[in-house]
Amino acid sequence: MVNQLCVGELKTNCWIIPLPQDGGCILADPGGESGRIIDRLGKLRLEPRFIVLTHTHFDHIGALAGIAAAYPEARVAVHRLEAARIGGGGLELQRRELAALAALSFLDAFQGPLPEAGMLLEEGDTVGPFTVFHLPGHSPGSIGLFRGDEKVLISGDTLFCAGVGRTDLPGGDQAQLELSLQRLFALDGDVQVYPGHGPATSIRRERNRYTEAAP
Repeated sequence: MVNQLCVGELKTNCWIIPLPQDGGCILADPGGESGRIIDRLGKLRLEPRFIVLTHTHFDHIGALAGIAAAYPEARVAVHRLEAARIGGGGLELQRRELAALAALSFLDAFQGPLPEAGMLLEEGDTVGPFTVFHLPGHSPGSIGLFRGDEKVLISGDTLFCAGVGRTDLPGGDQAQLELSLQRLFALDGDVQVYPGHGPATSIRRERNRYTEAAP
């Protein structure tokens, strides 16, 4: 069962996905409020084996430092193209980007130096029972986590319920996003989509909406 926790000013979905074989879990996108995330993990009696970042925009990594400190054995996993946005130079890079967007107040979400990646992900890699999809467009290293046998997709900010990822932030690319969306829309319609913001949806629902909205 996928557990949802909505965190931070921008209401980012932090997903907790149990790994029944060892009592651990995948924790995807710790966007803020590390205390709430840790409390939920305690109530579920789960400890992260992997902390997966679908991408490294500030609203998806605000609690990364706090979570990594609380669970030092968990491996921080991010696509290779975005690894430099965490680790030793990550906080300064995030500060410069937020300054350019006149959004420095969001730095308050960070809880210390950002940890280094423990896993550099590429297309086709696996994290537990999930396969990594590289889904550029919203950001260069955006990923999804797909489990075909359970028909589950963690989509990050590529695909939402009644919406798709924006491409006007640094590194965004509309043409790449279109290709990523077409890849997702080719999946089985029954695949359940757990996005970076908003409610869960399905591939069929979003494919139909997108087709109907096309000029």
